[in-house]
Amino acid sequence: MAEPAMITRAIPSTGEALPVIGLGTWQVFDVGGGDQARQPLRAVLREFIGAGARMIDSSPMYGRAEAVTGDLVSELQIRPGVFLATKVWTSGRDQGIAQIRRSTELMRAGVLDLIQIHNLLDWRTHLATLRAMKAAGQVRYIGVTHYTTGSLPELARILDSEPGIDFVQCAYSLQTRDAETRLFPVAASRGVAVIVNRPFETGGMFRKARGRALPDWTAEFDCSSWAQLFLKYVVGEPAVTTLIPATASPEHMADDLKGGMGRLPDARQREQIRRFWDSL
Repeated sequence: MAEPAMITRAIPSTGEALPVIGLGTWQVFDVGGGDQARQPLRAVLREFIGAGARMIDSSPMYGRAEAVTGDLVSELQIRPGVFLATKVWTSGRDQGIAQIRRSTELMRAGVLDLIQIHNLLDWRTHLATLRAMKAAGQVRYIGVTHYTTGSLPELARILDSEPGIDFVQCAYSLQTRDAETRLFPVAASRGVAVIVNRPFETGGMFRKARGRALPDWTAEFDCSSWAQLFLKYVVGEPAVTTLIPATASPEHMADDLKGGMGRLPDARQREQIRRFWDSL
């Protein structure tokens, strides 16, 4: 029996479909050029593409991750199938332009699919640059990011006041749910796609679940692992467009991908998940 297809969500500004499970590169793609370090990442990308997933997210902040991503995407000849996202993470107009050019070269992208302003660093300066680049066809989409819950009100204010932003990226998980009330309603009303990072709380959620059995009722929404439960809770939020768990394990990648397949928890089941998790 064939695996079910990956669920997709539309990017509100264009209607382009994105699979709900993407791939983060923080730490895991920051490796050297040796085959021993890169071989597992090749296998991860083969799993990823084979399941119909597309978004790969990186940043100049992530060491060698942009270059490794570009190398492997080129080597595996998968560029037409992937949606390459990175960020600008510096201060000043000229420095920002130079960094974006360098990221484009490292990722061998030609035209990057998405450039985001990393952690809102000098965001007004870079937003002007990104708007001009988008108008000139030098980038397809633009966005803003931050990972702290304290930044959610500022992200919401920016979406409310600045037109033309396609994506917002934030941290959100079953453990940390602030974005549900502090950002997602604004993103939905403004037609901004949402990328979720840290859906596993950098592994902390697995430590909390260790030694505990997955509840039987999770089978009602085609869930067979803790990773899938954590991801399906996030995907079950209608405002979320895609999420980007990071892994260097092809086995974990295969498990994560199933978090974007089959049935999703409905509103009642998501409340059941919250009550269960909060009781642990």
